[in-house]
Amino acid sequence: MATTMTKPPTTKLLTATDLLRLAGEGVRGELIRGVLHETMIMGVEHGEIIMKLGFLLNAFIIPRKLGRLTGSDTGVRLERNPDTVRGPDIAYFSASKMPLDTRIPGYAEVVPDLLVEVVSPNDTRREVAAKARMWLRYDVRLVWVVLPQTRSVDVYRPGHAVVTLTDQDTLDGLDVLPGFTCAVSAVFDT
Repeated sequence: MATTMTKPPTTKLLTATDLLRLAGEGVRGELIRGVLHETMIMGVEHGEIIMKLGFLLNAFIIPRKLGRLTGSDTGVRLERNPDTVRGPDIAYFSASKMPLDTRIPGYAEVVPDLLVEVVSPNDTRREVAAKARMWLRYDVRLVWVVLPQTRSVDVYRPGHAVVTLTDQDTLDGLDVLPGFTCAVSAVFDT
């Protein structure tokens, strides 16, 4: 009796276009080198922090026409063939990278200048630190990792050690958003 070997089924890599189509069907996730990584909807605390920090940032950015601020439903295409599309909780794109008068219906094709990730209850600090370092490898200039459990923010910049700010400290836009500051406690207080 002859035995034939069959190849295991291959998984078709998805594209950024496929990811947009899936979003229209209610699938929520990121694409990492063509592979879908579904994400979950987070809780109230997570959403409140994103809204508070987004409000504070927009109050600074909009009147000065500095750029665009986007939320967690915005994908950023980082690689092609296979495609990688990641979705930060908050992203700031300077007007020089993403002109204000340009309509962009799809994913961002440039990396943000500033990116915010809020640690979810099911994330480990190590996982989020790895994600922050990943953003830096793609030339994001400033990453804030917000840690609700400890009411702190880890600040990542290329070529610098990570700095942890407590709710007694001030969050600073540094050279990415010069002049922007807010109390870390403002991100968490109700």
